[in-house]
Formats: sequence, structure tokens, C-alpha cells
Amino acid sequence: MSQSYKLLQIYIDETDSWEQIPLYEAIVRRFRQLELAGATVHTGIMGFGSHQSVHRKRLFGISDDRPVTISVVDREEKLREILPEIRGMVKEGLVVLMDAEVIS
Repeated sequence: MSQSYKLLQIYIDETDSWEQIPLYEAIVRRFRQLELAGATVHTGIMGFGSHQSVHRKRLFGISDDRPVTISVVDREEKLREILPEIRGMVKEGLVVLMDAEVIS
């Protein structure tokens, strides 16, 4: 009997914070405490969200607020269990849960 896996992606800004640490770091630390399979944080070079403000590199390659995506794949029940907590941490941003087929 196969298990149902999901991909959880969280879209936030680099400057978002949670209790005085970067939000992406707080989320990944919480995922680790919950012993999820693993998580990856990606920084974007350009993007925009519902606010329609474009984030991109500026003079000398410095960005004022890069887009950040956190990705984690795990069993559906584990991810659904943590969703209410994550939604409380992400004040602005997007939280997406998608089907995933784990190959290896």
C-alpha cells in the first residue's frame, strides 16, 4: 500500500521575520523539530506577488527584498498537521500544497 506524498511550497519575502529571526529560518527549524523528511530554501532573483511590487536585483546586484520559496516533501498527514501553524507564521505570502510522486 503506497503512501500519499505532498509538496508544500511557501512563498515569502527575504525580509519577513518571526520572533526576530528570518521567517524562512524559523520555518525550516520548525520542520526539523517535527522531523519532516527535509526542506530547502530558494532565493529568487526576480518575482512579484499579490502586492504587484517587483523584487529584483538592484545596483551592484543588491536586492532590497528578494523572493524566497521554501519547499518540503513528506507524507500528506504530516504536512497537513503542521499547516495551521505555518499559516499562522506566514502573514503575507502564499502557502501551496500539491500532489507529489516520490520516485526515489
